[in-house]
Amino acid sequence: MANQLHVTRRHMLGTVAAGATGLAAGTVSQGCKSVTAPHAAPLCPGPVVGDPRMRGPFPILSTPFTEAGEVDYEVLARQARFVDWCGSPGMIWPQSNDSVELLTTEEKLRGMEVLAETMRGRKSALCLGVQGKDTEEMLLFARHAEKLEPTAIISRPPDSGKTEEDLRQYWRALAGVARRPVIIQTFGGAAYKGPGASVKLMIELGKEFPFFGYVKEEVRPMEPRIKEMVAAKPAIKCVYSALGAFPWLFQARIGTEGLITERAVYADLLAFIWERMQSGDDPAALNDAFGKLLLMLNLRETIGGNQLRGYHLYVWKKRGVFKNMLSRNYGPNSSIPAKPILSEQKLTQEDIDEIESRFVALKPYLKRGTFDRA
Repeated sequence: MANQLHVTRRHMLGTVAAGATGLAAGTVSQGCKSVTAPHAAPLCPGPVVGDPRMRGPFPILSTPFTEAGEVDYEVLARQARFVDWCGSPGMIWPQSNDSVELLTTEEKLRGMEVLAETMRGRKSALCLGVQGKDTEEMLLFARHAEKLEPTAIISRPPDSGKTEEDLRQYWRALAGVARRPVIIQTFGGAAYKGPGASVKLMIELGKEFPFFGYVKEEVRPMEPRIKEMVAAKPAIKCVYSALGAFPWLFQARIGTEGLITERAVYADLLAFIWERMQSGDDPAALNDAFGKLLLMLNLRETIGGNQLRGYHLYVWKKRGVFKNMLSRNYGPNSSIPAKPILSEQKLTQEDIDEIESRFVALKPYLKRGTFDRA
């Protein structure tokens, strides 16, 4: 299975040059093959629009920390190499709440530099997060990211946003800086109290700015919005599923062409699922692999800790990437503490046994071989 994955991966990468040329013009190329199993709807149907490097799973990297509570840039780089080794089309950082709100500006800027250097010349696309509490802060990150020349950037609404017009002006300011694909997340982080970005605004920005039109959908009910955006191609170039991958398979049937989630430790499994979505080959394996992923993710119902990190940190250590299971935490009422609050994920033997049991079931779909632990 690993060999099949890499053959199709190379085939997909062969379209990169054509996609880069077609991005600004909104070029439409051949779409995904339909699944032919009985009662199965097509997966990622319709034409591919924009840059083909921007399709597929883009897992968000989890920020690693040293025993002293500082960002472990060495492990961050190793994590990026791991995701690339797994054959993932892309990766994102910083983006999740813990890496956006619990890191200093200097830590985020430095992390961007480390990842840009690490990923130079590698296959996976690097997407850097450029959100801020307001336009000024967002532009600071956006200008820095542009200097590093990643494949793409991603931005969610500003914490200070209160109206859709606030969002429009915020992203229009970003359009004045960006020179590469821009993914827009339609809802904000933990501190955001404003509205979700409307489908109308996503289409408007996609028509006006050639690098826009890539959307991470997080506004409920999502499915009607996804259908409306998919129907708006080529202004909308790609819609990504989110919410921890739970709705990914269903949403792919109605038009999403990728996934954004903090599940990078399963990057090879996500890549396997994506390859089967594209090819239509072996729908039984697709359903089985996705079901095994959901079983792994569903451990959040029985094992405590941060839902985005938590027991997944054990898997990071198991796979030879992370050194520990440390996390920074929010203060009371989701406040941002003046100094980092560090904690370690605690697991009972019963927890470990259950993680191991479910992880074993993933192995037919994981990349063979041993990732370099150095």
